[in-house]
Amino acid sequence: MDIKTYSGQTFVYEEMEGLKFKISPKSFYQTNSQQAYNLYKITREFAGLTGNELVYDLYTGTGTIANFVARNCKKVIGVEYIEDAVRDARENSKANNIENTFFTSGDMKDVLTNDFIKQHGTPDVIITDPPRAGMHEDVVKVILNANPKKVVYVSCNPSTQARDLALMAHQYTVVKIQPVDMFPQTAHVENVVLLERK
Repeated sequence: MDIKTYSGQTFVYEEMEGLKFKISPKSFYQTNSQQAYNLYKITREFAGLTGNELVYDLYTGTGTIANFVARNCKKVIGVEYIEDAVRDARENSKANNIENTFFTSGDMKDVLTNDFIKQHGTPDVIITDPPRAGMHEDVVKVILNANPKKVVYVSCNPSTQARDLALMAHQYTVVKIQPVDMFPQTAHVENVVLLERK
């Protein structure tokens, strides 16, 4: 799909904690900006970063979570399907003088492989924020093989989240759950789950 701009800029900016995020038409960003900030604060809190961790941010979109947690860890690796979003993520890191991020694009099940992890390092923490369909079973298998200390699973669809958590239950314990009402007066909710390795 081609985007045509008839007036104004070809993107918008959002801001959180002094960080500016450029968002292009094909990029994903939470529509409820105020609650997005609460969602990301909870995600960061659940990750419990000390400054020494290698973090993988799966389904990173425009890199908002990756850039939001970057100052609290050693390095963040973001993976996203949409190339335009990855371009924005890189620009967002540059615009905010963040130098410890790396972003790549492609279908998650094709990018996130055991070889990818060997190349980029074993994560201490994985943050995953998949679309409504949840995570592909191959992605779950790679996460389990990587065996990070913590997985922070952000979801807009609790039913697919529950399915994915069941696939991880033999290796991870659910420690905390925090729903966030991103869509007031609807049945939809975002849910953040902290998993810790058994």
